[in-house]
Amino acid sequence: MAKIIGENLPNIPWQEPKGNEHIWRYNNNPIISRNPIENVTRVFNSAVVPFKGGFAGVFRAETNNGIPYLYFGKSDDGVHFTFSKERIVFHTKEGGAYKFEYAYDPRVVKVDDVYYVIWCDGQHGLPVLALGKTTDFERFELVSHPFLPFNRNGVLFPRKIDGKYYLLSRPSDNGHTPFGDIYLSESPDLVYWGNHTRLMQRGYEWWQGLKIGAGCAPIETTEGWLLFYHGATQTCNGFVYSMGGVILDKEDPRKVKYRCGNFLMTPETEYETVGFVPNVIFPCSALTDAATGRIAIYYGGADTYVGLAFTTIDRIVDYIVKYSR
Repeated sequence: MAKIIGENLPNIPWQEPKGNEHIWRYNNNPIISRNPIENVTRVFNSAVVPFKGGFAGVFRAETNNGIPYLYFGKSDDGVHFTFSKERIVFHTKEGGAYKFEYAYDPRVVKVDDVYYVIWCDGQHGLPVLALGKTTDFERFELVSHPFLPFNRNGVLFPRKIDGKYYLLSRPSDNGHTPFGDIYLSESPDLVYWGNHTRLMQRGYEWWQGLKIGAGCAPIETTEGWLLFYHGATQTCNGFVYSMGGVILDKEDPRKVKYRCGNFLMTPETEYETVGFVPNVIFPCSALTDAATGRIAIYYGGADTYVGLAFTTIDRIVDYIVKYSR
C-alpha cells in the first residue's frame, strides 16, 4: 500500500466519498466564486499551502481591465479565504518593485523553510516563467526568470534530489500551443538551469492529445513522485482541459513508472463547463496528510472558479497503476 512521505496535516479540507470513487468533488464547490475582491472579476488556477496552522495561497486574479495579477489569500480551514486588497509586489535584488505586465497560473512550493512562487510572467508581451520567494507571505522577492520565452506551467519539486533543484515546465509558443510536452530541468542555485529533458509527450489518448502541463507540486510517496497534471484536447467547439496522473521514480524523476491512460477528472459540473473559458479543469496545488493518506486538490474551473477535489493515496495510486499505459 502506497504511503505519503511528509507532514501530518489533519486539518486539511476533507469530505468522505460516497462510494469507491478514485477521486471526488467537494459538495460545496466552487469554494471561490465570481467578484471575490474589489476590482477582481474572477479567481482561478491558484495555489494553496499549509502555513502557521492554517493555509496561505497565491491566487490568479483577473482584474476588471482583463489583465491577470497575483493576490495573496489566507484561510483557517482551506475553504473560506480572505484576500489582500492589493496585488502581490515582488522586490528585485536592487530593492525596487518588479514591474509586471501580467502574471498568471501560480504554483507555490515549500523547499526547506522557503516558499517559492512560480508563475507565467509577461516579458515584452511574451510568456515566460518567473520564480520568486517568501518566508512570511508578507515580503516577496524575485529570484530569477529560469528560461527564455516561451514557457508555461513551471512546477518546482518540494525538495532537492542529489543536491539539485528540479523544475517541470512546458516550452510553448506565444499562443495555444504547438509545443505540448512536459520538460524537466535541474539547477544548483535556482538561477542557472540545464540538463533539460523531455519527460512526457502529449498522449495518443484524445483527452491529452493536444498538450499537457504539470499541475500540482509532485507529492513524495513510497511508490515515487505523484504528479497531477492537465491534458487538453481540441474539439470542434474549442479546448477541453482534464486532469491526469503519473508516478515518477523517486530517485530519478526523469523515469516515468506509471502514467494513467485515463483522465482522473474531466469537466462535468456547471462550474467546470460554463464560464469565461468553458470546459476546463486545471489543477495547481494539493494538500496532503501523511497520517491518513488524504489528498485535497485545488483546481481552476472554467477559468472562473476555484474548486476542491479529494482522493487518498492508495485509491489514486491503485487507479493510476491499473490504467497505466
